[in-house]
Amino acid sequence: MQRFWFVAFVVALLASACSGGYSFTGASIPEKAKTVSVKTFPNYASTVNPQLSQKLSDELRDMFSSQTSLTAVSSDGDLQISGEISDYSTRTSAISSGDEASMIRFTITIKVRFVNRYDADTDFEQSFTRYRDYNAQLNFSAVESQLVSEIVTELCEDVFNKAVVNW
Repeated sequence: MQRFWFVAFVVALLASACSGGYSFTGASIPEKAKTVSVKTFPNYASTVNPQLSQKLSDELRDMFSSQTSLTAVSSDGDLQISGEISDYSTRTSAISSGDEASMIRFTITIKVRFVNRYDADTDFEQSFTRYRDYNAQLNFSAVESQLVSEIVTELCEDVFNKAVVNW
């Protein structure tokens, strides 16, 4: 009999945890929210990668669509994400003993505005920055695509976590 009550308790606990828009990715989304809109991020950085804006926006849309039950719409979603790319730069991050650059830091910064139609307390406007260091002996154009891909994924994870994971 004691086992029955334990199982009943666990089932009740799981059922209550799954109500209120919880997903197995840890996302906490209001039950009423059904759509997400991600506007294309314009690139206001002093150096412009022509593919970055679309890549960032598409990956954000894909992340919300694949990790939540939300449907991506072109505008006016229940959850709305917009912003801009504010930095895309390289600078020396380490100097060798001969006073030459040994490592270069590649940085991307985005400014994000998030609006939740059903929970204004979760709205935010925040900048997110990620970077990668690479060997200064390498030509940036040889490593740029891979670095952009890695950084964009991390930036999207940061935005997703801030917007719906709440940690």
